[in-house]
Amino acid sequence: MTKGGAASFTGYVSSNDGVEALELSHYEPLTLTGMKKLAIAARERFDLKAITIVHRVGRMTPGDPIVCVAAASRHRRDAINAVDFCMDHLKSAAWFWKRELKHGEWHWIEPRQADHEDLARWNPE
Repeated sequence: MTKGGAASFTGYVSSNDGVEALELSHYEPLTLTGMKKLAIAARERFDLKAITIVHRVGRMTPGDPIVCVAAASRHRRDAINAVDFCMDHLKSAAWFWKRELKHGEWHWIEPRQADHEDLARWNPE
């Protein structure tokens, strides 16, 4: 019998504050290399059997899936922490340019202070 656990997170485009659309752009050589490095960092940090990171680009509307991170490990805590670790990196240090359409106008999105704080907890000083 195989023991272990799996965890996943799927994020969706929010409709908060009147968001009509979200658009993500990227430079593929930078994005793919960065995502591979993030997966490797998660595998080195946690005892994982597997990890998958999928992130969409292009124009999306509220309710559309935007990101999925899934991990499998011998112990559930490693799978859960690996997903959390990757999402914190994707929210604040990712290789995407994001903008949202609100009330007919496009606005660029920057990581929030809370996103930076979430990332910082993985590297306490």
